[in-house]
Amino acid sequence: MGKKVKNKDLAERLGVSCTLVSLVLNNKSDQYGIKKETRERVLAMARQMGLFDTGAEKKTDYPVEIQPGIIGMVVPSLHEPHVFELTGYLQKAFESIGVGFTVIMRDTDDSRFNRFVNSFRKFFSGLILYGEAADDKTIRTLKDEEFPFVLLEKTTDKYRVNTVITDRQAGNNLLATHFAGLGYERLLILSAGDTHKQNEKTIREFSLALETITGNRSRPAVEIINEYSSDEGIDFSLLEKYLRPPQSIQAILVMNSALVYPLMKSLGNKKIRIPQDVALISYEDSPGFEFAFPPVTALKRPLAGLSLKAANIIWAEIKNSGKSKYRRQVSIQPSLIVRKSCGTI
Repeated sequence: MGKKVKNKDLAERLGVSCTLVSLVLNNKSDQYGIKKETRERVLAMARQMGLFDTGAEKKTDYPVEIQPGIIGMVVPSLHEPHVFELTGYLQKAFESIGVGFTVIMRDTDDSRFNRFVNSFRKFFSGLILYGEAADDKTIRTLKDEEFPFVLLEKTTDKYRVNTVITDRQAGNNLLATHFAGLGYERLLILSAGDTHKQNEKTIREFSLALETITGNRSRPAVEIINEYSSDEGIDFSLLEKYLRPPQSIQAILVMNSALVYPLMKSLGNKKIRIPQDVALISYEDSPGFEFAFPPVTALKRPLAGLSLKAANIIWAEIKNSGKSKYRRQVSIQPSLIVRKSCGTI
């Protein structure tokens, strides 16, 4: 009798994980979102290596609740910063284990979306909720249903759930240290009106970090910008008072990457130079900032790390059917990308 074929042998031959092989051979491909092509490749190799007695060869009628086999990421908007970058990283992570992945935009009609939440199990094996796509009602419903999910770039004080976020405090300290090192004391913070409510806490925390590091109790001025565009820029009258005495700000911190180009346009129209006349830092890095004139100094989120950690947690949750004993709160430090808009220390 020849040597008994083990899952490990099959996995090594195919270049996949033992877990994936085990799921296929135990007829759980659909439940865990393993692609049809991957399943067929595992089964073909199993036949070739003489491992014929597999449950996956038998047709089983699954209840609809465990048929979907796909992981979804719910986002508040497809225009949300970093959605496409995160999607790319997550797609790659799930493809490596043969699991399906898709992105869903949250319905703006809350009542309609809440009805959809109650039927998530019919469509998905697990969910990643990004940013403001996760409200308290959605979190409570998923938690009560013991449905596998993880919050990405979102926290909640009401429930103990899995979260993966950028370490904002570390980011605030990086920015405050950079401003202090350059000797900037008079700062202006610009915040987009449609997201200012979400920005308020971060602004308070940054101001406190700045005070702690510099010893300067003078808080930065804050201006909320409701109307802006890359073509029209920003209403300069909102900025003018800060650029003249007695305020004469030295640097501007922009909370939303979408505000950066409109701000640069408005300053350029008035012949105000960056960074010679006023320095500029964005709280969010964005594709293209390195090619701007001048290139924009920005805080960069650890998108690859966030994605990988979220993928690992949701996969573990799915394997435990959402009943994991422990909930993980993970924070990953961002980095400050120093470019010419705010000099070097």
